[in-house]
Amino acid sequence: MFFFPFADENPTKRKPVISWAIILLCSLTFLNYVFENGFLQDQVFLTFGMVPALIFGHSELSDSLKVIPPVLSIITSMFLHGGWMHLIGNMTYLYIFGDNVEETLGRKKFIFFYFFTGTCAAFAQAFLDPMSTIPMVGASGAIAGVLGAYLVLFPSAKIKVFFWFIIFFKIFKIRAFIVLGGWIIFQFISFSGNELGSGGVAYAAHIAGFISGVILISLLKKKKLNVKKLTKGSIPSSK
Repeated sequence: MFFFPFADENPTKRKPVISWAIILLCSLTFLNYVFENGFLQDQVFLTFGMVPALIFGHSELSDSLKVIPPVLSIITSMFLHGGWMHLIGNMTYLYIFGDNVEETLGRKKFIFFYFFTGTCAAFAQAFLDPMSTIPMVGASGAIAGVLGAYLVLFPSAKIKVFFWFIIFFKIFKIRAFIVLGGWIIFQFISFSGNELGSGGVAYAAHIAGFISGVILISLLKKKKLNVKKLTKGSIPSSK
């Protein structure tokens, strides 16, 4: 069974320049190392990925890999991805949901929001196993923050979801609170059965990013952000 959101019916008036820039940077960065051999890819992940043991001073890299201070790897790790599906999944979610959150916050606040929630996500994962030497890469935590904000701002927006089961496939329009609510519930369920330090998907980062996104957007809403009401219309060209 395959279930994947690919668009929403929530038009924007401004081009999501920051979201597009992040998608472009992540894609170009990925293409820069994905065709290298496994050893070189590991070097990239160790140098620019977020390694908890390095962040907390329990370990250090060899001199040849000390390109940036460990704390900066929290940011650089958000532009790295472990494989094609990792990249495509993250960028698709940012493409669908990022434009509306960016328009609501404004470009400068969206940049802060994105990296703040991504940082919260990274630290949440790191605190689970501060001795871990496994690099954490991906924009998933920051994008989870965007999903949390979208849920708060546009719970009734219609999300187009592609559903496929064996020979049956169909496109459904489902409310955002169902799609995103289901997504975060799945993260909690998966996290409860995930062994710490086993690598793989960083469910704690997803959960922390989502929750920090919900909290931060709720605080910003109190400052009277310009949240537009949904109107009927087709998906704009910026999607």
